[in-house]
Order: sequence, then C-alpha cells, then structure tokens
Amino acid sequence: MILGSIKALAGTTFTLSTACYNQDPIFTPDDIKQIQAYWSAPGRYVTAPSSDRAKGPWAVRLSPEASLWLWNYNNRRGTGKTAPTQLPPANSEQEAYWEGWIDAMVKYDRYIASLEAKKFNDALWRMKSPDPEPVISPGMPPQTLVTFAGTPPKFANCVRPNVHTIKFEDMTLAYEDNVDMRPRYAYYRFPDGVMSGGTRMRDIAPTEVQQVLQSAGVTDSVAKVFKAVSLLEGGFDSVNTYDTGYVSVGFIQFAALSGGGHSLGQTLLRYKTDDPENFRKDFQRFGIEVTPTGTLVALDLETGTPKVGPDANGTIIKDKRLIAVFQRAGRFAPYRVAQLKVAKSMYYPADDLIKFTTQTGVELSGKVSDVMKTEAGLATLMDRKVNTGTIALFVEAAKIIAEAKGINNFADLAKYEHVFINALWYRKNYIRDNGLSQPEPAPDVPPQIMSRWGGRYGRSG
Repeated sequence: MILGSIKALAGTTFTLSTACYNQDPIFTPDDIKQIQAYWSAPGRYVTAPSSDRAKGPWAVRLSPEASLWLWNYNNRRGTGKTAPTQLPPANSEQEAYWEGWIDAMVKYDRYIASLEAKKFNDALWRMKSPDPEPVISPGMPPQTLVTFAGTPPKFANCVRPNVHTIKFEDMTLAYEDNVDMRPRYAYYRFPDGVMSGGTRMRDIAPTEVQQVLQSAGVTDSVAKVFKAVSLLEGGFDSVNTYDTGYVSVGFIQFAALSGGGHSLGQTLLRYKTDDPENFRKDFQRFGIEVTPTGTLVALDLETGTPKVGPDANGTIIKDKRLIAVFQRAGRFAPYRVAQLKVAKSMYYPADDLIKFTTQTGVELSGKVSDVMKTEAGLATLMDRKVNTGTIALFVEAAKIIAEAKGINNFADLAKYEHVFINALWYRKNYIRDNGLSQPEPAPDVPPQIMSRWGGRYGRSG
C-alpha cells in the first residue's frame, strides 16, 4: 500500500499523460477492430455464479464501506501506517473501549450476514444446514466513537461471488470476485475486483529465474533481497484489483494507484521502451497500452473507447479480461525483466541519499548502503519503501542514534545496523531470515530507540 502523497503525484501524472494521449492516440481504428474481434471469439470470456457446494455459493464478505471507515478510523488515531496484516494497537483506555465495541460489532454483522447466506444456500440446494453460532449485538456505537470517526457502516455483507474464466490461445485463467478479506482489513475497496497470487518466485525453476535476473542486470545479492521481499507479495504474474492500489501487478505489486500510473505505469513504459515488439504481443494486441509519461490506457472492449489513467483503472477492475492480460504477460521472460528493472530503480534503497542535521549542528550525509550493508538491512528498507513509499523512519532513527552516541561520521552508524532492522521492520523482521546476510549485534541499543521502538524487539512480523 502506498501513501496518499504518492497518490497525489500519480494524479498529476494523469493530467500530463491525458494531454499526450489526446495529441497522439495509441490505439488506431484498425487496432480497435482487431482487439474487439479477438475478444469476441466464442469462449474467450465466460462469467458464471460461484457454485461451491462445500461452502455454498452465498457467502459472508467484508463490506467496502466498512473497510474505508476502518482506514479513516485508524488514520485519525495515527495508526494508518500499520502493516495490512496487523491490527493497530489501542493507545488509550478510550481506544480500547472502541476496539472492544468494533470487534463485537464485526462478529455480530458477520453473524447476521451468515444467517442470510444460510437462507439463500438452503433454498438453492433444498437442504437444511446447521445454524451458525449465535452472536449478541453490542448495541449502538459509543457516541465518542461516532464523534471521532463517524457512524460505522455495516461491517459484513452476504454476497454471491462470480467466477470469471478468460481463455487465451495459450492458457486459460480464472478469477472469483468479492474476494474474501480479513474481517477488519482496512484496504478493501472494490467488490468486483479479483486477485491471484500467481507463481511465487521461489516456485519457479532456479535456472529460469537466474536467466531473467541476468537479463535484468540484477546481482545475486540484490536478487536475494528481491526474493525475501516478494515472498510477502506474489509472483511475476500476480494480480490484484480489489484494494487501494487499484490495479496491482507483479512480484512486488507494482500499483497504478488512483491516478492510473505510478509504478505499474512505469513498468509498462519500461517494457514498451526496451522491447516494443514483445510489448505489442503481450499487451497492446489485447487492449492495454501506456502513454509516453507512464499512464495506463485500457480499451473498453464493448464500446471500443480508450480509457486513460483513473478511467483505465475502472475499466480494468470491471473487465476481468484486461487484468488477465497482465497475469499472462507475467508468465513470460520479457515482462519479468521489465519488472525487475523497475523494481531496482524505484525501490531498491542501497543508493538512496540520506542527509540530516543533529541537534548539535552536525550535518551527516551518505548512501543507505554506507549504513545498511547486509541483505537483511536492505530487505528491511526495501519492504518499507515498496509498501509505504518512504524510508523516512530510517532517517529519524539515524538521527536519534547519531545524537545519542555523538556520531560525527555517517558511516559510523553502520555498527548499529542490527538496531535499525529490529526497530524499523515493517511486515517481517529480517533478522530472523537465515537466508540473508546479517549484521553483527550492535554494541548497545540507545534508550531513545527503545522508548520509540522498543516494543518491536524480539518480535517477528
């Protein structure tokens, strides 16, 4: 998930790319006819209601409205940057009271939705299934919570997901919408979105991976960091259109964000620039393009109208054929190479320049790699950069340590790399990853670091 400030940047990019697109249309009339003809072939796209007899086709799902409310609630109490897999902690007795009510209401709303699902499933299968365990309503929300975050919406819905099957000439892909989220997941936005984790990098033949890495100019050490971070995301062919990334693709989930460009747009642009012929084969001939400034273009396959930026996002989310184009491309080497190149240029933190001034007026500056010398250290910051858009906390921690220890040379911070990792890990503490090179234990941990991040020591993500 990327921060809102980067979303604003993506929106600015959309303005520029739209102008460029209007001056030089990417899809010609002949292109549009050929693309529509391809997708109109019998059996290319089939949508049918889910028919899961084990669980029943009707199911309980988190409501997007509740997910947005949870995000705003977390953000207002200063915990909006918590990893998606974790619940933000309560910071006061009042917040603990709110949390208790929210947890109880989530359970009650899911119970009510499960009763509705049971009714529909029983009627459909002409059977009598066991009743769900009763849950008591916690009553009206606390007025203090309503004043703080607004009236909470219903936390769960009863839905009937649909299965979407897309058939290319060389493979068939399938997705189910209304993705099943954790009950308090704060990033769910589009019930018609879909996802597929793809094939994780560790499950691809090592020789195949090595060949792609070499083609992208990625060293063995950098590759180990990539692999460590991507274990928490997916494969080159992973796709996701249900959350705040809007359209997210690839081994570190390159996201279009609200502007319809950002890192995903840059990945497509890199691919098109480096390998235009394979880009045409993998994307353009199916209805996906990119402007010269890195904004998505998606063809509305029904009307033949090109959609740009935010409108392209909406078109891809709605039409599962278009997100399948990304997954198909991710199973071939050329697009994998483009992903690796963009990942290194945008997110690998080793060459990022750091500069700050201590309270005593000492100015320190250098590269991240002057301090974070091991694979565990670089993976820690890359995970933060990929998922929060920034490594600002590294600068904050570096300043705290420099002031506490009277450090006057930026490179001397390297002896505290172990401290940085334990304090700054985001989704996973890479100190515990035996597959990565590790720093020596720090001589000590400054008490200022412990007061700021001490609760993270000894924990893993």
